[in-house]
Amino acid sequence: MDFFKPMNIAENQPEVKKPKGEVEKVKCLIIGSGPAGFTAAIYAARANLNPVMYEGLQPGGQLTTTTEVENFPGYPNGITGPEMMEDLKKQAIRFGTDVRWGLAIAADLSGPKHLITIDEEKVIEAETVIIATGATAQYLGILDEQKYAGSGVSACATCDGFFYRKKDVAVVGGGDTALEEAIYLAGLCRKVYMIVRRNVFRGSKVMQERAMKTPNIEILWKHQTQGLFGKGVVEGVDLIVNKGEANETTAKIKVDGFFLAIGHKPNSDIFKQYLETDEVGYIKTLGDTSKTKVPGVFACGDVMDPVYKQAITAAGSGCKAAIDAERYLSEI
Repeated sequence: MDFFKPMNIAENQPEVKKPKGEVEKVKCLIIGSGPAGFTAAIYAARANLNPVMYEGLQPGGQLTTTTEVENFPGYPNGITGPEMMEDLKKQAIRFGTDVRWGLAIAADLSGPKHLITIDEEKVIEAETVIIATGATAQYLGILDEQKYAGSGVSACATCDGFFYRKKDVAVVGGGDTALEEAIYLAGLCRKVYMIVRRNVFRGSKVMQERAMKTPNIEILWKHQTQGLFGKGVVEGVDLIVNKGEANETTAKIKVDGFFLAIGHKPNSDIFKQYLETDEVGYIKTLGDTSKTKVPGVFACGDVMDPVYKQAITAAGSGCKAAIDAERYLSEI
């Protein structure tokens, strides 16, 4: 979920305007409060870095929209996403993390001290910055996506597919992400419908071939989602077939789960002028570290991970970021 207000980044971003009064100086600033951010906070606090964390627009990150988490180590009976994030927050606070509400809206990483503007009211001057702002799943924009959030609508097959074993599901998208998720779900579910807007896939040939050879995947070409239906939970999808053509019609399919696989947008806009990102916007780090190309600035979690996008891998990268920050500070 978004952890800052979006800004239009020009080639030369204007300098951060310092508000009246003193700029607050901190040793370690953490932006974002998902598994990566809170794990970084726990390790940074234990290393006496006195971390200050700004939680962002959705405290707890994407896991707060997840009902059950069954694949995070240490919870043999599972736990809800909000409960797990609250546990992580309590642990970070216990070791001394200063957790605050606020949105990072601008960054100036051009000097030895890193300036982050919070809510147009305050500038934090940080010796180290850990970026844990996550990535936002792309949605179709229909109202039913919010209505059934956590009740049949998901943007992560590897997170939630387990709940749909031997059931029927639909996957929206035609790229590699959709193909990968459909193939993964086909190993768990009775039937997987792929809802593809065009009459071709955008994904790689090898993934297309795998999906088309999987017997329980049915591809619905030139179908678009109009809405979802069900009493309290998703029970099916209303579709438009051949939209805008002379033979346009409607259709319904009955499913228990509806998976969005049309991509994620990394929440990295305010940093792009200073940091290297890929074509989508994921922040690039140096080798196996969390270091960015700007000394003292580190990235962890989904904002730098286009591949795994799991709570446990995000937490691991948050640990790395805190250790890298501590080592950086010890060397300057």
